[in-house]
Amino acid sequence: MKKKLAFVIIILLFINLAGCNQGQNKNTNENLLTNPYKRTEFMMGTIVNLKIYDKDKETVLDAAFKRMETLANSITVNEASSEVDKINDQAGKQPVKVSKDIFELIETGLDYSEKSAGSFDISIGPLTNLWRIGFPDARKPSQSEINDVLPLIDYKQVKMNKEEQTVFLNKENMQLDLGAIAKGFITDEVVELLKKNGVTTAIIDLGGNIFVMGKSPSSGEEWGVGIQDPFLSRGEVIGVIRESNKSIVTSGIYERYLKVDEETYHHLLNPEDGYPFNNDIAGVSVITKKSMDGDALSTAIFSKGIDGGLKFVETMDDVEAIFVSKDKKIYLTSGLKETFEVTNSEFEVVNY
Repeated sequence: MKKKLAFVIIILLFINLAGCNQGQNKNTNENLLTNPYKRTEFMMGTIVNLKIYDKDKETVLDAAFKRMETLANSITVNEASSEVDKINDQAGKQPVKVSKDIFELIETGLDYSEKSAGSFDISIGPLTNLWRIGFPDARKPSQSEINDVLPLIDYKQVKMNKEEQTVFLNKENMQLDLGAIAKGFITDEVVELLKKNGVTTAIIDLGGNIFVMGKSPSSGEEWGVGIQDPFLSRGEVIGVIRESNKSIVTSGIYERYLKVDEETYHHLLNPEDGYPFNNDIAGVSVITKKSMDGDALSTAIFSKGIDGGLKFVETMDDVEAIFVSKDKKIYLTSGLKETFEVTNSEFEVVNY
């Protein structure tokens, strides 16, 4: 599953779908800027970018980054103020009282663990800590090591007490890993903060977790969002979608991986057998109203392969997805078939 070192496939943002320069377009809203207030920082093991286009809202950048830092420190393991660390340390011993933010985050994680029938499981920490993919000490664990930790992975053993606001892991050595939904959760919190501060138009990018607020000040149209080519370095895209007030989250197999004896192991791990999911997907991008939903679903959908993933998404409201197969075919859910624009001739859309 995705972890705090978020080397996931990054989705590029195109301010103008026609490929025009911002400076060549007239601002359609006098309250918005074509040259936004912006800040870039390294956080949660990835590059975080925030752009605000509303006039006189530059100070909101400070509040947004402060909120992100507070949440990241509470969620990220091996941090002095990490609430998740405290829960893991007390596994099998006693419940841990947590903040409202962390309680709600874990509740949502459990909900998606249930919806995915466990293919997405927030208690996967013992397994991700074995592989360490994305870290300098990544390695392929032995089969016996994998066998030892698999019984510890069971989201049903995570017990929540809403009245006391506590979390308890039933088995000793269980570990939560919220990396698969943390960036989505933080993105949503930033969106709410921006709204409360009167921001209507912004781009939030937490290492590939994108949220586009409002519409492009330059064109007055929905933002154009480029979908990353999963086979090439960041910046190469396969196509463009138009979105406003939506989140776009991508999971893929080609940016975070471990190579052992000519075998490549990507970072999306299967809680059932302890190895990376092995199917026909190279990358999947999920479009939702909330980024945390897209974050959780990107992993859950990836686990099902293209056929199962397409069927799963079609059962949900307000969710769309773009699948890229290992043989460079593009599969779209029904809501994107009329709007997705292919920009790379090496890829073709396949009717499903």
